[in-house]
Amino acid sequence: MGKIEWAMWANEQALAAGLIYLTGGIVGVAGQFRDWQFAAFGIAAGVFVCLLEYPRSKRSKGTSVERTGQYCFTVCVKAFGPLTSNYYVRALLHAALCVPGGFMLATVLGCVCLGIASLIYLSAAIHGEHWEPILHRKELSKRIGESIKEPPQNPPPRPPPEHRRKKADHLETAAYDNPMTVTVSE
Repeated sequence: MGKIEWAMWANEQALAAGLIYLTGGIVGVAGQFRDWQFAAFGIAAGVFVCLLEYPRSKRSKGTSVERTGQYCFTVCVKAFGPLTSNYYVRALLHAALCVPGGFMLATVLGCVCLGIASLIYLSAAIHGEHWEPILHRKELSKRIGESIKEPPQNPPPRPPPEHRRKKADHLETAAYDNPMTVTVSE
């Protein structure tokens, strides 16, 4: 059984939590709920978490699938260095950001989800994981072109000789033999 990559799960959870937190903040501000200032903080925190969590990390094994348009966010997140690549820092950051969301009903769900993401990031940090950017590989396109130029090494599967089509030189022997008898009924 393989090693669980906790950071991958934390990233998905935190991105969803950021969106929920943002939505709850919008509802709280638009509805002018009591203590709506917490909802305004929820909007800011939700946007920040979404921007931080949108770029996926490179997996330790296997292929890493990046999100659409991830590259520009990856450059921004990578610029902050250890503040964003260390999962202990992310766990503490998410834990701190989720606290104000607990004071308002509209943002409680985002608060809980972000708290869960914080715990998953803490688990990832304990297991020694860290954020690593997915960088574009230029040699991949060269390898694709080379494989097209080379002919296949193995021939495709062929039918057994008795099922192959016979040459049309001899019309009587070129036809297939039908094992079923065919009768014409008029």
